[in-house]
Amino acid sequence: MTELLGGLTCVVTGGAQGIGLATAKVLWSHGANVVVGDIHKEQPDELKQFPERFLYAACDVTNISSVESLFDRAVNEFGKVDIMVNNAGITRDATMAKMTEEQFDQVINVNLKGVWVGTKVAASYMKESGGGRIVNMSSISGKTGFFGQTNYSAAKAGVVGLTKAAAKEVARYGIRVNAVQPGLIQTPMTEVLSEEIIKEKVREIPLGRPGTAEEVANAVLFFASDLSSYVTGTVLEVTGGRYM
Repeated sequence: MTELLGGLTCVVTGGAQGIGLATAKVLWSHGANVVVGDIHKEQPDELKQFPERFLYAACDVTNISSVESLFDRAVNEFGKVDIMVNNAGITRDATMAKMTEEQFDQVINVNLKGVWVGTKVAASYMKESGGGRIVNMSSISGKTGFFGQTNYSAAKAGVVGLTKAAAKEVARYGIRVNAVQPGLIQTPMTEVLSEEIIKEKVREIPLGRPGTAEEVANAVLFFASDLSSYVTGTVLEVTGGRYM
């Protein structure tokens, strides 16, 4: 297999499971040094499979100092950071009538502010090192708005606007900023859905199945590599054709 990221260093937030873990694996398999930042203080067992070119650090994506510390560790270990994947996210689903202010704030803080913090910190480091690639994780929920997700849909729509605005600001420094917008993907986050709900959602998908975390990771790989060298401010849907 041709390595698309040989010698480059990538930071992935929320990389202990699901799409983040799949992304870490795919980028690592293409030769990247991978640094995973996750809220867990101790390295999760899922991340003990990387034999080399890997670093784990506890990180709170809503805290600028914490993300800066993550980057400092990455730079100390590997020399610089070339790729940032802002993947960390949570859900706190409830109808608007039942959703608490705390549930709204939690999702906005992690899923939107966390992406802003990661983009801001990454851009500041990449300016000094000659450029880089930032990939932000949105969701089809941010395009269509889903019942019971006023917090999540708002945050993921905000990621799209943030991505486009940031792309305009940092292009002159050789930094590209793009977003991936997954649809129904088989991850721990969707395992809580009933079989009936899954079947209902699959009926909306022209390809007739949920996607895999690896398929989303491959879209991240495209933005992280030189295959997308003339692409910035773009949102790539990975949805099987749902809501096109």
